[in-house]
Amino acid sequence: MTDTVRKGYVPSPFGQLHYAECGGTGEEPVLMLHQTPRSWTEYLHVLPRVGTARRAIAMDTLGFGASAKPEGPHSIERFADAAEALADVLGLERFHLVGHHTGGVIAVELAARLGDRVASLLLSATPFIDEEKRRTAAERKQIDHVDPKPDGSHLLQLWNRRREFYASGEEAALTRFMVDALTVLDRVEEGHVAVRQYAMDQRLPGITARTLAVCAPGDHYSLPALERFAAALGCETRVLSGGHVPVPEQLPGEFAEVVLEWSAQA
Repeated sequence: MTDTVRKGYVPSPFGQLHYAECGGTGEEPVLMLHQTPRSWTEYLHVLPRVGTARRAIAMDTLGFGASAKPEGPHSIERFADAAEALADVLGLERFHLVGHHTGGVIAVELAARLGDRVASLLLSATPFIDEEKRRTAAERKQIDHVDPKPDGSHLLQLWNRRREFYASGEEAALTRFMVDALTVLDRVEEGHVAVRQYAMDQRLPGITARTLAVCAPGDHYSLPALERFAAALGCETRVLSGGHVPVPEQLPGEFAEVVLEWSAQA
């Protein structure tokens, strides 16, 4: 496994977009999109594993990580605009697309737009957004919002909001979450809001790429809707051997194997 991670920026209509990559073989590359409010580091241990066989790229979603943070409301469409701009500048003529949670929703929009340019699609723990979910979006509680306090107690509050998703011994991954969330603390919920407003069910018929939807057995947010999602998209499904919401960090080896296996079959 190569440990060499190269980082760079590309221009876009929104400002500079940050990405990290490994590998660089002649095989069709893999573009990976992260969940909210994370950064490319969600794929820190997946990237070099996928990079052993393909050029593996993980971008920072527009507005998150080290990518540009433009004003105005976030939307799945705008996130996809930026991802498409990055793919164009990097010369990704045909590529495999991987998205986790919010990144999966962005990947749906991107795949619906780009058609055969997306060689395969792997959606991890991707929520199924239909009219009912959009209608009840305002009723759903905030996930990561905390009010900053002078004594710093909001830091512990934020940590504890996500603590249940990580097993004992996974504190390094939870710390990476904290870094990413604190980087966008004033807009930390906006990615979740964008997901809940997205007309996903109307975009699914436009996807032509061979698609696999996977989920961790402990992810009680996405797993209950996995089969409904698969039925709407007409795709295959798989439940991984373990993990919770942050499964790319909890099972990077298995996650990377699934990515490579699925992309090889396209």
